[in-house]
Amino acid sequence: MVPAFPVRYVDPVYRPPSEADSLILPVTDGCSWNRCTFCEMYMAPQKKFRARDEAEVLESIRRCGEHFGPEVRRVFLADGDALVLPTRRLLEVMQAIRAHLPGVRRVSSYCLPRNLRKKSAAELGELADAGLKIVYVGAESGDDEVLARVNKGETFASTRDALLKLGEAGIARSVMILNGLGGRSLWRRHAENSARLINATQPEYLATLVVSFPVGEERLRAGFPDWEPLEIPELLAELEAFLDGLELERTVFRSDHASNWLVLKGTLGNDKERLLAQVRDALADPRSAPLRPAWARGL
Repeated sequence: MVPAFPVRYVDPVYRPPSEADSLILPVTDGCSWNRCTFCEMYMAPQKKFRARDEAEVLESIRRCGEHFGPEVRRVFLADGDALVLPTRRLLEVMQAIRAHLPGVRRVSSYCLPRNLRKKSAAELGELADAGLKIVYVGAESGDDEVLARVNKGETFASTRDALLKLGEAGIARSVMILNGLGGRSLWRRHAENSARLINATQPEYLATLVVSFPVGEERLRAGFPDWEPLEIPELLAELEAFLDGLELERTVFRSDHASNWLVLKGTLGNDKERLLAQVRDALADPRSAPLRPAWARGL
């Protein structure tokens, strides 16, 4: 008889692409905010937000240790915002991982900026020392009007402050910006203020995704009735403006998610001019550009 898997999952389960080889360990279900009108990740009724029972989480870690031994190298704390939990509980999780999964070299999670307001720099430093090495922050935009229109519940200042606090604690930041989120009316300020946010925080990793709505745009339009989607050339023009405004020392940049039409990879600032040239070449001659075909985007 095959033993039951040591972790209980509630579908659907999400994790960043770079966590493909990680053990996904839910410490919460769903997202504590879950009001962003562009996001469809936690809409399923079974994904109502709750903190997992502490005893269940610790028992899952113990059983994972029995099941996998030292083979696990990375752990991703799910679901949408594990850092909403009190620092005490997170430290207990980290200590259990260290005890039962001794091969783990990196623990990571998603992070909502709002959830760091009550966590001190000292607390974040404790989490970093305990093994929390990187967090993924969906900033989406650096523009306050765009953020308000999509009910993000954050501002330029709240996201900036959270990213700076994480950096000071020695926790790497992977920041995501949504290409096209401002629509036709706000695209330029979206691009320019998003670049301003990234310049102010200098994250270790940066990614762009293209906003998409597999189940429709009704929720977005409730607060953003004049939103119009950008066509491919307009998305590229916005991306050009964003990249052109970046002044980074050393940030790994990726625009290779399935939603992106043009795949870009490099380090900013060393590769800024090369990346800009790729975008400008695609704008000048889209028929010859290596754009991802629509069928391959899988959306």
